[in-house]
Amino acid sequence: MIVVPTYEEALTISDLLRGLLAQTSLTDFHVLVVDDASPDGTATIVGAHPEFGTRVHLLNRPGKAGLGAAYRAGFNWARTHGYDVVVQMDADGSHPADAVPRLVAALQGADLVVGSRYVRGGRTVDWPWHRRMISSGGNLYVRLVLGLPVRDCTAGFRAYRREALALLVEEGTHADGYSFQIETTWLAARRDMRVVEVPITFVERRAGHSKMSTAIAAEALWRVVMWRVRDGRASSRRMQEQPA
Repeated sequence: MIVVPTYEEALTISDLLRGLLAQTSLTDFHVLVVDDASPDGTATIVGAHPEFGTRVHLLNRPGKAGLGAAYRAGFNWARTHGYDVVVQMDADGSHPADAVPRLVAALQGADLVVGSRYVRGGRTVDWPWHRRMISSGGNLYVRLVLGLPVRDCTAGFRAYRREALALLVEEGTHADGYSFQIETTWLAARRDMRVVEVPITFVERRAGHSKMSTAIAAEALWRVVMWRVRDGRASSRRMQEQPA
């Protein structure tokens, strides 16, 4: 199952669905679009797709509630319907459809696979220098504060084993913005999951507009510190509870 959250992606969703369904190694995969009541008719386009109801599915939500909330809804839908592998990706064309088979194949030796811009072979295309600096600096900040070995902690292109996803759901996620990606990486590390990064080429969107905002970036900053503090307190309690 490939979960794709959308909000005003009418200009890009058809191309993404076409690209995903054209992958010959993914013929048994379905696509779930989780739409937050897009006013531009994104859901209508999905509902009119020739394979709607067979390989293309739609989860309509009542309003815009954030990326994390959309993924939680999509993951729960996929788990309820018994899918063994769940892939998450953006709808704007930044994540290449032809890289999905590589992420899925890498799950043979991992619990979570991250489509990474920042490992050897990964790159970004058509990003201005200041956006590259913000993204790479943000990832460095996350790795240093949380002590994570993953190079691209903020990546939104991922594949999960069903068992790994169940553990993350059991642990519980709370972030609603793009910090949801950081939170799931952190929780995976705390659960000692096998995390593998596969290099991808990340391309700037060709249509529509970015949903990133100052508020979303600020949420990521304060949540990272909060998680570090909470993790430190939990470690302290565990040490105190050990028998002398």
